[in-house]
This record gives sequence, C-alpha cells and structure tokens, in this order.
Amino acid sequence: MKVVGIDCFGYNLRYAHGEYVMSGGRAATSEIGTLVRLRTDEGLEGWGEITPLGNRYLPTHWAEVRAALHTMAPALLGRDPTKLSAIRRTLDGVLLGGGYAKAAVDVACWDLLGKACGKPVAALLGGVLQEDFPLYEAVPLTWPDEMADFVVRRQEAGIKRFQLKVGNHPLEDADRTRAVVDVAAPDTLVVADSNGGWNLRAAQIAVRAMADLPVVIEQPCRETDDCIFAMRHSSLPLVLDESILTATDVFRAKSDAGAVSINIKISRVGGLTQAARMRDLMQDLDLMVSVEDTWGGDIVSAAVSHLAASTKPENFQNASFMNDWTDGHVAGYQPRSWQGRGAAPTLPGLGITVQTDGLESVFHIA
Repeated sequence: MKVVGIDCFGYNLRYAHGEYVMSGGRAATSEIGTLVRLRTDEGLEGWGEITPLGNRYLPTHWAEVRAALHTMAPALLGRDPTKLSAIRRTLDGVLLGGGYAKAAVDVACWDLLGKACGKPVAALLGGVLQEDFPLYEAVPLTWPDEMADFVVRRQEAGIKRFQLKVGNHPLEDADRTRAVVDVAAPDTLVVADSNGGWNLRAAQIAVRAMADLPVVIEQPCRETDDCIFAMRHSSLPLVLDESILTATDVFRAKSDAGAVSINIKISRVGGLTQAARMRDLMQDLDLMVSVEDTWGGDIVSAAVSHLAASTKPENFQNASFMNDWTDGHVAGYQPRSWQGRGAAPTLPGLGITVQTDGLESVFHIA
C-alpha cells in the first residue's frame, strides 16, 4: 500500500454548553479543527484529527498545526502508511517538533492499518477488554451554584465522573468543589482540575481547604516538580496531565510525584502509537489510565474509544467523547455515548465514515 494523496480540511467546533472556561481566563465557545485524510493506491483512506484548545492551553495552535502538516505532507507520498514507525521516522526527518500535527497523521495511519487488516483499531492495540467504559465531562469554571447545577443536569444524563475546572482563587475554588460534592451522587468521581493554573502558594491553600472532601486533585501547577511540592503534605489523590509527555515522565509521575493516575491526550503525546505505549507502561506500573484529547469531534472520539476499549478495566479511570462536548459531527455523531458510557466502533480501522460536505478545503497534495 502506498500513499498517493494527502488532504487537509478545516472546520469549526462549537462547545455544546455555551462557554468552556478554564483557569487564568482561558475560555472558548468554539475552536478550529483540522482533519487529515491519507489516500492510498488501494482505494482505502485513513482519517486523523487535531483540534487544539485555544492558543494558551498547550504549546500549539491551529495555524501552526496546518503549517506543519503542509511542510510534512509531500514526504508521505509513496510511503506505506501501515508501517507506523517508518512513517514517524519520515516525518521526524522533515520537521523537528510538530508533534501535534504528526499525531493526526499517526491516527490516520492506524485507521488505514485497521482497514487493510479488516480489524478495528482496538483489536490491533491488544484487543477489546471493555465492551463499554465510563466517560467524564468537564464542568466549566463559574460560580459554585452554577457548577453544581451543571453536575445535577449531567448526572441525569448518566454521567458519574466530573472534572471541575478550578485554578483561580484557591478558597473560591474550594467553595466550587464543595458545592459540587454536595450535589454529587455517592458513587460519583469528582476531580478538581487546575490545568496548572495555581502557583505554589495558591495550590497549597486550595489543597488544604479541600482536605476533607472526597475529591481528586489534577495538575495543580504547571510543572511536575511544583505539583510535587504543592501536594507534599496532602493525602488527596493526585492526577497528572499536561506535564506528562514521555515514558520518563510516567515513571516520575509515580515514583516522585506519587500520582495515582495520568490523563493521556493522544495529540499531546504525538499520536496513538505513543499513547498506547504510555498506556501499557502505566498499566505495568499499576497506575490508573484516563484517555482523551485536547478538543475535537467524531474522529478524535473514535481514536479515544479504541485506546479506552483496549485498556484493562481495573486500571481504567475514564475517557472523554469530545463529540458530546462539541458539534464536531463529521461522521454522523459516531461513536455515540449512552448513559455516561462509551464503546469503540466494531468496523475496521476507526470504524467511522467521514463526510467532507461543509468542510473547508485547506490543501490537497497528490
């Protein structure tokens, strides 16, 4: 199989609940997504997606992603997309960095590998261990009563895992968290996620103010070393996210930070290949695994679903279906969640059919 064409498409994804607000004034009502299609000489095509969450959440943005894809795309012509390691070496030989753009290509290659084998991606990642799995939803940062109301509404839809956006004033963040805990069902997982928004002083004040609550603290500070310092005297469980990029970071998360779980964002770590390797390492270290991405729609949700479905249930915390959070329904709103749970498509590859109607044509290389 050889790549004979690379197409890049764009589209806007609106947030389903109005405005998505994080710490530090980071907010979004819509984001710009980028889709990659690899066409082959055998008539098969593979799809990937990268949709950054704004310009200040992680070190990338939509224009940078598209520039990187345009730079790397010609090198893919004539290459076998099912040789995943060779594809990555080819891209690395063209561009230093650009991991977010490379992630979209990597997912598209997994889609093609599955279609060539006649197997869903989950089967190629070790096989389905979870026919369905729990999903979480993020609760935008606002007033405590409004965050509590959001949780009440989404509990009615079957959601039992919530990630509260905190990271501003620490005592106000404690009030937000307490308001949610008060309305949450007993079996609900509540995570207070600062997205690295607290400095050391604020993090320690917030963690101390939440000490009596049945909550998990996620990424209190931007760097792992600062998270370690902030959590030094706390017995609350710690989840790390934005500061975990490599296998070495995974080891540090457990041995130095004492984290119990890590959120793997597929695009942040460079693609499904690296995400699966890190997932396997986390399972070996008996850490809990969360699977997600920065933002996106049906393609991102499908990639997440296959990694989640092939994760050991005893080491799985939750996943996110971004197509529930956004209107990015380029594949007929598939995969579809049900009562707070998700499942991986069973057709070959990602198992979804992408429609290009209404998408912006960014570039075509053949």
